[in-house]
Amino acid sequence: MKRVVMITGVAGGIGLATARTFLSSGWRVIGVDLHPIESLNGRISFISADISDPASVERVFEKITADENRLDALINNAAVQICKPLIETTPDEWDSLMASNLRSAYLTVRRAHPLMKNRHGAIVNVSSVHAIATSANIAAYATSKGGLFAFTRALAIELAPDKIRVNAILPGAVDTPMLHSGLSRGHLHGNDVQDLMRDLGSRTIIGRVGQPEEIAQAILFLADNDKSSFITGQGLVVDGGATARLSTE
Repeated sequence: MKRVVMITGVAGGIGLATARTFLSSGWRVIGVDLHPIESLNGRISFISADISDPASVERVFEKITADENRLDALINNAAVQICKPLIETTPDEWDSLMASNLRSAYLTVRRAHPLMKNRHGAIVNVSSVHAIATSANIAAYATSKGGLFAFTRALAIELAPDKIRVNAILPGAVDTPMLHSGLSRGHLHGNDVQDLMRDLGSRTIIGRVGQPEEIAQAILFLADNDKSSFITGQGLVVDGGATARLSTE
């Protein structure tokens, strides 16, 4: 019987790559997003929903319960980003970002728990290197990702008696539409996106930005109990070595 994984934010760069990676590894994939993904039509079970809304999350899990009545892994990947100074961030923008990036994970975990309990399953929260090292004009996003990392560690303790492991992935710069959009916040000099990407990549030890598939492989590793059964409460940094280098070097 195929293992079942639910991936939120499945239409985004990392989400789409993660869905493909799990499919190629023989998992049954349930993808949730507000935006449809034509490239995976017929290959995954897609549910359109706003997972920051409790009623929508309830509807999603009613369908999963009816169709599968089990869940082996939950990937909390959905996120939005605001790139502006904190003093220019409105309360509505702050609340909306926290709902998308942090409250959504709380809502999905609560409803996924009965389907995952005692299945030796795993939750993987897609945090960010901004949880441990950040930059200017991205305070709301960094705060949400830091909160998601703390949430991960707390959940690992709480859910251990139910045989559920909980870990986080902390990606660095990855070649996704979110990164392309974020480069316009002005901390790098230039106008051409590819030039900005090369500049950003040169700051990593490996010398380039990451690809979504590389993050997806790390997510699969933490979700698969055959591969990472003794890992819980951890944050796996996948950033090309960017956070390993001292700023004074």
